[in-house]
Amino acid sequence: MKLNIAVLAGDGIGPEISAQGVAVMQAVCQKFGHEATFTPALVGAAAIDAVGDPFPEDTYEICKKADAVLFSSVGDPKFDNNPNAKVRPEQGLLAMRKKLGLFANIRPVQTFDCLIHKSPLKDELVRGADFVCIRELTGGMYFGEKKEGDDYAYDTNAYSREEVERILKVAYAYAQRRRKHLTVVDKANVLASSRLWRKVAQEMAPKYPDVTTDFMYVDNASMRMIQEPTFFDVMVTENTFGDILTDEGSCITGSMGLLPSASTGESTPVFEPIHGSWPQAKGLNIANPLAQILSVAMLFEYFNLVKEGALVRKAVDASLDANVRTPEIQVADGSKYGTKEVGAWIVDWINKA
Repeated sequence: MKLNIAVLAGDGIGPEISAQGVAVMQAVCQKFGHEATFTPALVGAAAIDAVGDPFPEDTYEICKKADAVLFSSVGDPKFDNNPNAKVRPEQGLLAMRKKLGLFANIRPVQTFDCLIHKSPLKDELVRGADFVCIRELTGGMYFGEKKEGDDYAYDTNAYSREEVERILKVAYAYAQRRRKHLTVVDKANVLASSRLWRKVAQEMAPKYPDVTTDFMYVDNASMRMIQEPTFFDVMVTENTFGDILTDEGSCITGSMGLLPSASTGESTPVFEPIHGSWPQAKGLNIANPLAQILSVAMLFEYFNLVKEGALVRKAVDASLDANVRTPEIQVADGSKYGTKEVGAWIVDWINKA
């Protein structure tokens, strides 16, 4: 199979982890006889510095023509600390999602037995947790009408029936492939937009009789994720709630550096780690590349290259079992491995498998 991959390394630790993701993908493609080409493109602060646009037209064209995008991170303190900045790196991420029609963000949350001790939650709560958060990605407050002034501001949380229906179809498809349990998260007791979500979901539920559908307010869902994460199978929610809940879910595993994600929809899919750019670690060779590498596994699986994705996951598991880990998840007195060393170990394991 031939794969044309757009590589958007972005900012901060992005280029470091991106290099490891590309190396792993190259190793897997070589083993299975696939041909992959990688085309780099600018995004985020790096794009602003170069051309003044966080998602330049050239980058959009590269993404649009690609089979998939391997994305890393955007963000830079010089923009974070300037409330008057009119152009920000994160606008590039939003523009990419909107222009490519990426309305469904898929974030699996799964614990690793050898890292249960790193979770802030008790072993008996998190062991066996395995669920998927599906976040609507191109609607809601992030894209609604806005006004910002010195004394008054607002964001509009708008959704159409069509937007809700299409994300629910994605959620039901995942639930049917998994344990057939879907939780729709909203705030229907307060928000009109949430009442539309619940109404549409209630109308659609009878079309999926094999799936148990339940509803949960977002505040209750956030507590339930901490108190009983094993309750969830597939969770679906709107953009803002999804942003918050998926980051909360990442803490269950003990490190944001372990979780990948996919954004899919009308055009080229994007695969990325859920964490940010961590600018403080830039160039220090300490960033965990596993979320980026597991994003490669999701990329393979998207194209139904199941064995390829499984090999990547086995390689990651092997690295963890061998204590080949970056500092934030390393065991006490364990050997020191950096971003490059972890990536190289995984590539070597794949080559020998």
